[in-house]
Amino acid sequence: MILAVDQGTTGTTCLLVDDALDVHGRGYAPVSLSTPRPGWVEQDPGELWTSVERATHAALASCGASMRDVETVGIANQRETTIVWDRRTGEPIHPAIVWQDRRTAERCRELPADEIRALTGLTPDPYFSATKLEWVLRETRRRDGLAFGTVDSWLLWRLTGGSVHATDVSNASRTMLLDLASRAWSDELLALVDVPRELLPEVRTEIDVEGTLLEASVRITALAGDQQASLFAHGAAKATVGTGAFVLVESGDDCSPPPHGLVRTACAVAGYALEGSVFVATAALEWLRAVASLDSFESEVDSTEGVYFVPALTGLGSPHWRPDARGLFSGLSQRTTRAHLLRATLEAIAFQIADVVDALPERPESIGVDGGASANRFLMQFLADVLRLPVVVPAEREMTALGAAALAARTRPTPRAAARYEPERDVSALIAGWRDALSAVLA
Repeated sequence: MILAVDQGTTGTTCLLVDDALDVHGRGYAPVSLSTPRPGWVEQDPGELWTSVERATHAALASCGASMRDVETVGIANQRETTIVWDRRTGEPIHPAIVWQDRRTAERCRELPADEIRALTGLTPDPYFSATKLEWVLRETRRRDGLAFGTVDSWLLWRLTGGSVHATDVSNASRTMLLDLASRAWSDELLALVDVPRELLPEVRTEIDVEGTLLEASVRITALAGDQQASLFAHGAAKATVGTGAFVLVESGDDCSPPPHGLVRTACAVAGYALEGSVFVATAALEWLRAVASLDSFESEVDSTEGVYFVPALTGLGSPHWRPDARGLFSGLSQRTTRAHLLRATLEAIAFQIADVVDALPERPESIGVDGGASANRFLMQFLADVLRLPVVVPAEREMTALGAAALAARTRPTPRAAARYEPERDVSALIAGWRDALSAVLA
């Protein structure tokens, strides 16, 4: 059996799958987020690790298996989240700074954007790890005897008892410290943010190490960023709609600077992908439920009656890259109800994904969609209408974990479709209204 671990922003999902990638067991453990200041988002690295243990235990219990049945482990993880720990004790020196964190926005504006884009395929933004790492080193006034890692490196360190400090290229390419063409750490970029090379993990093209999980020996054979793992499972083009929304389209061996509004990233095995990151997707629904006491995930009205919501709760990602942007409701009237606000929030998820797809140099023939929101039929149909593309929802919703399992098994899956949504109506007038609302935020 293969244990697939998907360590995400709000929780860890584990699947137990066989060599044919059929799922036999599932487990989940939530993790908490803290926001000590506006724009700051942190997590406890220890909780990230214990969530893996809890989710693994739950997956085993769900199918009556034990760790003796696990032959290999594949790990996918939330990317860019930055952890720094003491090499001797293994203790973090600061809470993990999550990918959503905006505290280094001003610093990113000081960086040479064209130079960074040419080397890394990324746009200087607090989303990526480099300025988070720089901030931790400055604020803690510590540099010696430390190790830095994204979540994959942290989990691998814990699994191996501190004997392996490594990452894979898909995660390394999200740090803003990797030369994308050579797939090696860049001394030029390290000097730019004053980060010692000895803090960084080894970049490995393949992972095959022994470790311990739940007091049992395990073999770890795959690491990948969650979005690249999902792309590996889908193939060609996909959007994952969860806390944020992430659109990735394979681009072969092309590692040239990406088109405006997009970034280029390394795929999990070989090649590259164009990517657009929407920072707030279903996170906007959770926020709206909190402020408006909404219980339903479904829309109860036929339209928003002119209401639009730009959910820039943590700035805007692709294709705008405006960390200073703030959220906006527009078109409110005395007739506006909570149902209109909910529908506007659902529609905003689709509009944001469409903005990313419109920035691609070539539109895909169709797009696979996974993540929790893929179960919402209204949203999937509206997304197909806005994209003017077929939207395919796979039978297995946990495509990130399935991708991690496939990478561990060294095989590429052929996902089965559960639903296919074809474009049905012209929504060009709604798109025009969205763009007007977006212009007000970007002004």
